[in-house]
Amino acid sequence: MSLGRLERARPAQPMSEINMTPLIDVMLVLLIIFMVAAPLMSAALKLELPSSGEAAQADQPPAAQQLALDAQGQLFWNGERVDPTALKPRLAALAAEQPEAEVQLAIDQAVPYGKVAALLDQLQAAKLTRLAFATAPKASAP
Repeated sequence: MSLGRLERARPAQPMSEINMTPLIDVMLVLLIIFMVAAPLMSAALKLELPSSGEAAQADQPPAAQQLALDAQGQLFWNGERVDPTALKPRLAALAAEQPEAEVQLAIDQAVPYGKVAALLDQLQAAKLTRLAFATAPKASAP
């Protein structure tokens, strides 16, 4: 039986370096998720226009002119059908008579945005800037 001295094993040294592998893995997974999700966020825009709430209903001023554009592209000025070429002189005459005249636009949902933009350009060229968009009232719940 030997009575010797027991040697102690050296304690483990603390780790002085960070293991970067898990951090890189998480970063790459997040990058892939954002690359897949980014195109989906911009392409998922569905609109059902027009509709209005109860707060949007207001009294109509008597001097407002009404301009309507239906789904077939026909223009109506205060309820009567107007040729698109005759609209420009009417807008110019209105702007000359009443520079602060309000024009109420009633545009069908099915009208392409390009036609609406062209109509807004005509109104802006005639210097008519007070525009109101007419919408269907919100259906009340029973």
